[in-house]
This record gives sequence, C-alpha cells and structure tokens, in this order.
Amino acid sequence: MNPSDTPAFLERIRQDWAQVRPELDPSPMLLMVTLGRLHTVLARQIERTYLPADINPASWDLLITLYRSAPPEGLTPTQLTELTAITGPSMTNRIDRLLDRGLVERQASPADRRSVRVLLTAPGRELVEGLLAPHLANGRHILSALTPHEVQELERLALKLLAHLESPLPAEVTAG
Repeated sequence: MNPSDTPAFLERIRQDWAQVRPELDPSPMLLMVTLGRLHTVLARQIERTYLPADINPASWDLLITLYRSAPPEGLTPTQLTELTAITGPSMTNRIDRLLDRGLVERQASPADRRSVRVLLTAPGRELVEGLLAPHLANGRHILSALTPHEVQELERLALKLLAHLESPLPAEVTAG
C-alpha cells in the first residue's frame, strides 16, 4: 500500500477493526490518524520556504514575530514567549542561536539594565523580507485545494476544536 494513499490506509484500518472488534466504532481514531498525517504533511510543506535558509519552525516563528510585532526598541523575551508558540525555556536557546547567526540582537533596556530587549538586525530583517513572499505564496498554494468558503469553515472548525481542547479535561478523560 502506498504510504501517501491515506484513504486506502484508513479503509484498511477500518477493515482491521471490523475483524477484531466489529462492535467498535473506530471513527474517532481514524479522524485522529487523518489529522496527524495532515499535520505532518502540512509542517513539511510550510517548512519548504524557510528550511533552505537553515531556519527551523521555532526560529521562523521568532523572526516573523519580531518583524510584525516588535516596536523599534524590540521585545522582551517574556513578550516574545507570549506572542509565539515557543515556550519560555526554549526562548533563550532560540534567541542565542539567532544571535550567533547575526539575525537578532539583545539590547539592555534603558529603563532597567536587568531587562533586555530582542530586535531584528538588518540581516534578520532582510531574511524575513526575502522569505515572506514565498511563505505567503506557499500558504495560498496549500489552501488552494479549498474554496474561500471552505477555508473560512476550516478556520471556524479548527478554532472551535482548539477552544474545546484548550479547556480543562473532564475527570473521565484523565482517569487511567
């Protein structure tokens, strides 16, 4: 079976469950497999625009956040953590790597020398500006399989599911 033939793969899983546990409805598992495969393929597709520049997803997230959200004096690491998908402990490591490449710089805050701000350097800004158009074109290509209405519906459903999953789990789900 071709690994990229997801419908055939899902049908095989459905048939296997029908043999082993005919009373079981595997639909939730099959949708999770589908979404997992979509996540993997989508991540690979999105990375195409910045991987050639030796930028990983977390670095791209940090660079694009500085580009779009930072005032001229930059953002603190805490602010960056709040505006990106990068966790606090990883933020220092990510900043250090971009600092080593000359794409960002740290500046002491004039108001509080204990506080630092992170800002894009000229090469960092040039890199983002060079990757931005291909990144957006890639996003348009990814979504081109859907109509504008379907894109809106996908966004609505994704946000609804995220809101549900980001709320506390009921006890019966966490019980082992």
